[in-house]
Amino acid sequence: MFDNLAKKVSDQLLPYVRQPAQYIGREINQLVRDGDWGRADVRVAVAFPDAYTIGMSHLGCQIIYWLCNHIPGVCAERVYAPWVDAEGIMRNKQIPLFTWDTRQPISTADLFAVSLQYELGFTNLLMMLDLAGIPRRSSRRDDSHPLVIAGGPQADNPEPVAEFLDLVVIGDGEESMSVILDHYKRLKSEGVGRRDMIEIIARHCPWVYAPSLYDVSYHEDGTVAGVVPKVSGLPAQIERCQTPDFENAPFPVRPLVPYVDVVHDRMAVEVMRGCPQRCRFCHAGYTKRPVGVRSVEKILEIAEQQFEATGQKELGLLSLSTADYPHLKELSLKVNERFADRRVNISMPSLRVDKMLQNIPWMANSVRKSGLTIAVEAARDRMRAAIRKKVTDGNLMDGILEAYKAGWNRIKTYFMAGFPGETEDDIRGIYEISVEMSQVRRKLGKGPANINASVSWLVPKPYTPFQWAAQPRVAYFQNARRILAEMVRTGRRKAVRVKSHDPERSILEAVLARGDRRLSVTIERAFELGARFDGWDECFKNELWQQAFHDTGLDPDWYAHRERAYDEILPWDHIRSGPKRSYLEGQYDDVYVKTTQDVPAAGVLPLTVVPAS
Repeated sequence: MFDNLAKKVSDQLLPYVRQPAQYIGREINQLVRDGDWGRADVRVAVAFPDAYTIGMSHLGCQIIYWLCNHIPGVCAERVYAPWVDAEGIMRNKQIPLFTWDTRQPISTADLFAVSLQYELGFTNLLMMLDLAGIPRRSSRRDDSHPLVIAGGPQADNPEPVAEFLDLVVIGDGEESMSVILDHYKRLKSEGVGRRDMIEIIARHCPWVYAPSLYDVSYHEDGTVAGVVPKVSGLPAQIERCQTPDFENAPFPVRPLVPYVDVVHDRMAVEVMRGCPQRCRFCHAGYTKRPVGVRSVEKILEIAEQQFEATGQKELGLLSLSTADYPHLKELSLKVNERFADRRVNISMPSLRVDKMLQNIPWMANSVRKSGLTIAVEAARDRMRAAIRKKVTDGNLMDGILEAYKAGWNRIKTYFMAGFPGETEDDIRGIYEISVEMSQVRRKLGKGPANINASVSWLVPKPYTPFQWAAQPRVAYFQNARRILAEMVRTGRRKAVRVKSHDPERSILEAVLARGDRRLSVTIERAFELGARFDGWDECFKNELWQQAFHDTGLDPDWYAHRERAYDEILPWDHIRSGPKRSYLEGQYDDVYVKTTQDVPAAGVLPLTVVPAS
C-alpha cells in the first residue's frame, strides 16, 4: 500500500501541480523515517486545514508533532490541505490524502488531530476528511476509521463543526495530547472499539468534549434552550486544559525547515502564553489565562539549539503581546549579545507603542529596520478607551518619532472598524492619523514615512465582551470603505496607503464564530458546492455560501447581525473557556458607556447602538 501510494504521488501528482516542492516532505529535521508508521503502537496524523505555506509556519502544529514523536510507541506525521489544483488531480487519479513525512494513507491513522485556527478553514477540514476516505459525519464512522480530534482557538466554540468531530480538546495541547495518547494506547491494547473510546476518554478528561454525546434543544425563536449530556457521568460543563509548567513544556528545539518559501521561515520561541491586556475584541486575550512566562535562560537555551539545528538567520520572539513579556529588555540584550556576531535578527509580533518607546535603545541595534508593525486598532482616543487599547495619540506619536530617530522609515499599522458606538469621525480618523504618523517624520528634517494601514472589520467572538454584539451589516462596511477610499484619493498623500478586508468574508466569519451546530449542514453544503480556502482572496466565493444558506434554510443575518440578550444561552455556554459571564457583561456595559460619552459632532454612520441590558 505504502509503495504504491508513494509512487502515485511521485508519478501522477508532483509533475502536475504548482510548486511541487510543498508536497515532497523529507524536510530538514523531519522526525519520522520510513517504517516508523508501521511499527508504531499509535499513529497520529497532525493535520492543519490550510496550505503548506501557512501550516509550516504554525508553531502549535510543530509543538504537537515534536511532542508526539518523543513519546515511546507513537508516530506522528503531518498533513496539510492540498491546494485546489492538487485536490483536483488527487480526485481524478484516485490518490487518497497522504502524510507528508513518508506518504502514508491518512485512513490508516489512529488519530486525525486537526488544529482549527480560524472559521474559514472549516470547509478545508471537510475536504481533507473526504480526500482521506473518512466519512465527514462522525455518526457514519466505524471502528476502521481514525478518531477525529480537534483543538485550537476555534475549538472554544466547536458547535458549527460538531457533526464532523469525535472529540474536541478545550485549551492547551501539550498536556492534553499526552493524556489522550496514554488513554488511546491503553484502550487500543485492550481491544476497546472506537465508539466506546469516545465516551471513555470524554469521561476521564474534563477538558475533552464529545459533541455526539450531548443533546442541544432550541426555543421557538431559534435560540439555544439547553445543552445536556445524553449519558450519565459526563460533565455539564467542559473545563479548559492548562499547561501546568509552561517553562518546561515540550518545545521543538530542532524545528522543521521547509524547502519552499513559507509565511514565517524562521526560528521561533514562544516567550509568553496569554496576554495581560485583554483588549475587548480579542478572543485569545480572554481565553489563554493565566499568563505563562518562560525564563530568559530557557528561551536562550531553546534559541541556541534551534540555531545549531537550522542555521536560520531570524529568531521570532512570539506571544500574543511580546511587548508585555516582563523581562523583554534583558532578553533582547542577551539574545543580541549571543547572536549579533552570527547576524541573527530578532523579530516579534506587532508592538505596543508605549513599550516600543521604552525599548527603542535596544531595538535600534537588534531589530531589522525594514519596517515596524503597530496595532493601533482605533483612530481616536475615545474608541481606544472603549476597546481597552491602551494607546493615546500622544504616546503613539512620541513612540513613532523615536522609531524614526532609530532609523525606521516604514510602518504597517492595523485598524479595526465596526465597533458599537462608532461614528463617521472614527472612520475618517483612520486616514487622518495615518497621515499624521507619516508626517511626524518631517520633524527630523526628513521626508514623510511610508504608512500602510490595514483595516479589518469587527468579528464578535465568543468569550469576549462583544459576544453579545450585533455585527454591522455589509452596507455599513462598504460605506466605511468608500469614505476611506475618497479620503485617500483626495488627500493625495503618496506615502499613505489604506486597504481593507472583504466585508462579506468578515460577515461569514461572524456567522461561524458564534454559530450553533445547526450550521454543520450549511458548512457541508458549501463544501459540496465547491467552497475551499475561504480565507484566501483568490478562492473565497460568497455566492457559494449564500446558496448554501438558501439550500439549508438558515439565515446568516440572524447569526451575524442580531444583538444577544444577557439572559440568552449562547451555543458555547457549556464550555468554560474564559472569564465569568458577569465579568464580560460588565465589560460590555462599559463599552456602551464610553462610546456614548463625548461623541463628536460629526455624523454617525448607519449603526444603531443598543445597550445589551
